Amino acid sequence: MDHKYIYTSLTRISDLENKDFGLKKIDRTHWETGDYVACRILDPGSNNILTLELTTGRMRGIIGGESIVGALGERHATLEATGTWREVGDDLKMHVLTAAGLFGKLTSKSVFIPNMMEVVYMGHVMRYGNKVRMQDFIIPTPVVPFKTPVVLFTGTSMSAGKTTSARIVTNLFVQANYKVVGAKLAGAGRYKDILAIKDVGAEAVMDFVDVGLPSSIFPRIQYKERIQLLLSHIEKLKADIAIVEVGASPLEPYNGDIAIKLIGEQIKCTVLSASDPYAAYGLMKAFEIVPDIVTGIASNTIAGRAMVEELCGVKTLNLIDFSTTPELKEILTETTGFPV
Repeated sequence: MDHKYIYTSLTRISDLENKDFGLKKIDRTHWETGDYVACRILDPGSNNILTLELTTGRMRGIIGGESIVGALGERHATLEATGTWREVGDDLKMHVLTAAGLFGKLTSKSVFIPNMMEVVYMGHVMRYGNKVRMQDFIIPTPVVPFKTPVVLFTGTSMSAGKTTSARIVTNLFVQANYKVVGAKLAGAGRYKDILAIKDVGAEAVMDFVDVGLPSSIFPRIQYKERIQLLLSHIEKLKADIAIVEVGASPLEPYNGDIAIKLIGEQIKCTVLSASDPYAAYGLMKAFEIVPDIVTGIASNTIAGRAMVEELCGVKTLNLIDFSTTPELKEILTETTGFPV
């Protein structure tokens, strides 16, 4: 392994850690989403920003001046930060928009998060005179109809509790001896989200990174084609149930609406993680989603649960409270047809 660079988790589908490559500076007019690039750390940021996610999913502390390999991409997080490689200026400075190695120029951030890691572009990863891109490592497979039953996890925003809820539900199906596959179809690249599903017994996990996307902010037609390919890989596994997360909110520019439509006929149960009762109501009205369960931050108190049920008329459960497990099992059994 070449220890000259820190290989972030967006490189996990590639062979960059084990095979030689060169660097070449390319004019910004030829940059594209998913290009692998190397950057040098100028400012490591502050507090919890001082770590990067490796190809294993493990977090690594960093030192100013080290070099990173990641991918050009875009982020549009309502609660934390936005940024894109398209806004990089002549000084070639940008930021690490997620710990997975998503590179782009910070365009805005919440006052509640620390300063983000600043880096400077060193060059594109090159082989045989060509850019090395995430899409170069997509594993092809025939596109087939997706028929695996789905429990869908969506949310009103990032950090609303989707992954925690998905982990809890995955564990219930695994303990009932079903073959489970986990997938994340939309959001910004972080390996930890799907690894959390694998940690509780999913036989396999996949996400949009596996089909060459650093985040799901991507042209809609091409995004749809990539997700159809991802769903075909999932279908080949012949799992009993798929635990599918659509990161952020379907109303954000992560193409979550497309993802939900692609799996729509197979959705047996929908779990909505809401940041607050009004967000749950707004998403249900705007996107015409009627979840089977509302959970997440909005379900943490009796007051929150009562308000969600009054506004939305939907069952609200705090899934991390073990006393709700029997009722959760009943809902999952009724909606999916799989006794848990």
